[in-house]
Amino acid sequence: MRLILLAFFIISSSFSQAQEIDVLHYKFALELNDKDDSINGLAAVTFVKKVSDQKLSLDLVSVNKQGKGMYVYLVTSDAASAVKLSFSQTADKIIISAPQIKKDDTATIYVAYKGIPADGLIISKNKYGDRTFFADNWPNRAHNWIPCNDRPDDKAMFEFRVTAPAHYSVISNGIKNGEKILPDGTKRTVWTENTPLPTKVMAIGVARFATKTFADSPSDIPVSAWVYPQDSTKGFYDYALAPDILKFFSNYIAPYPYKKLANVQSKTIFGGMENASAIFYAENSVTGDRSSEDLLAHEIAHQWFGDMASEKSFAHLWLSEGFATYLTNFYFEKKYGKEAAAERWKEEREQVIAFSKQSSSPVVDSTKNLMSLLNANSYQKGAWVLRMLRNEVGDTTFQKIIQTYYHQYKGSNADSKDFEAVAEKVSGKELTWFFDQWLYQNEIPRLAITYSKTSEGIRMHIKQRQKHPFQFILPVSVESNGKLKKILLRITKETESFLIGQDRDKRIIDLDYNLLFEEIK
Repeated sequence: MRLILLAFFIISSSFSQAQEIDVLHYKFALELNDKDDSINGLAAVTFVKKVSDQKLSLDLVSVNKQGKGMYVYLVTSDAASAVKLSFSQTADKIIISAPQIKKDDTATIYVAYKGIPADGLIISKNKYGDRTFFADNWPNRAHNWIPCNDRPDDKAMFEFRVTAPAHYSVISNGIKNGEKILPDGTKRTVWTENTPLPTKVMAIGVARFATKTFADSPSDIPVSAWVYPQDSTKGFYDYALAPDILKFFSNYIAPYPYKKLANVQSKTIFGGMENASAIFYAENSVTGDRSSEDLLAHEIAHQWFGDMASEKSFAHLWLSEGFATYLTNFYFEKKYGKEAAAERWKEEREQVIAFSKQSSSPVVDSTKNLMSLLNANSYQKGAWVLRMLRNEVGDTTFQKIIQTYYHQYKGSNADSKDFEAVAEKVSGKELTWFFDQWLYQNEIPRLAITYSKTSEGIRMHIKQRQKHPFQFILPVSVESNGKLKKILLRITKETESFLIGQDRDKRIIDLDYNLLFEEIK
């Protein structure tokens, strides 16, 4: 996800560490209309009960004073016999009494509900004035419109059965399993996703679309564009970059994990939202000049990191956003050269420096204000951590770390310590010091660098000015007799001094930005 927000608002974590249920499958039947913004829904939630309590809960926002929210009018434990269960609604939960469901039992509960979504399902008009319906679940906004266990560490298979006026097309995750015009003139479209996913990347998009499947898609992975009809020429041109990006990451990381990739022009509040196999991009991403190539690369990279291998909790968001940011820069490096990538790293370095001066938060941040995590720590600094890890272990070992981490955690969840363990095992190095200083401290190195002439030659003096000394490699280039020689200085103490050249040599601090630091004059 790339953040572009006109308004910044607070969304707090809706889950505790304890998990009442482990959802295995959702089936959502939804009815949409053009008369008003209300929806009718029936959810079948199949789960394993994880606690002994006679009650269990699902996340769902109830009706507020403005009349927005979901009203639950029936909960049953069996579709055939319609055994009613007693329940109550709080502000954001359905509390269900189900003493017959014991710990470790697998059960299905059916929830019938209706209302006007307060958030999560954005019902509005696009820039051309056409009515649209777009899910926008990140981080925990799905329970504004679907009953669910709205947390990133509970992945489930799911199905959307969407009934809407027949002039709309419906896009969602997974594979389309049917489309039928009904006697009342509406159309029912069914999408099924058999790969377990977290609620944050489950989505539907309902609008008038022009669609195109690209001829250069991988043989078994159709890559398509879904754009507003008014933008079809521009949108098909812009989104035609997607097949090559998908192939690039498939070659570097692992085979693409889903059965399709739809790139969708939408009303997401973000620059892009990495819904698995159905990425939603902000409507203004369609320009006709391919200026959003980095956005496409970022969201496609998320299909591996963020969607398939997900963070256990949002405190470890860098495992999604930092990875996607790093991989976008890596894609630009391979396609456009190191100088083009260096410009991106330079800009992102400045963003990290600026953020570090106004925030006391580390990268791994347990704040309950989840939207506040969309910052330079999660994105740019997270990417820099990976860049510096690559410098520490070498290109080949770094790629193996990325691939091993993905294979170990695809289909499940990980935290920063899990990634650290993989990095140590693959590299054969003890790296606790590396991750501790970059992920769990809010500082970056601030270096005072001076030079002196001695009888030995030119010495470089480095003093760390931040509170806690870091260990790192500082690359320095020395020009001697017209040739450039790179020296890698390993810094381990607060103050260090190195002989870097002779009097005739021209010394240059290497500005290819291999280290995240601020130089203090």
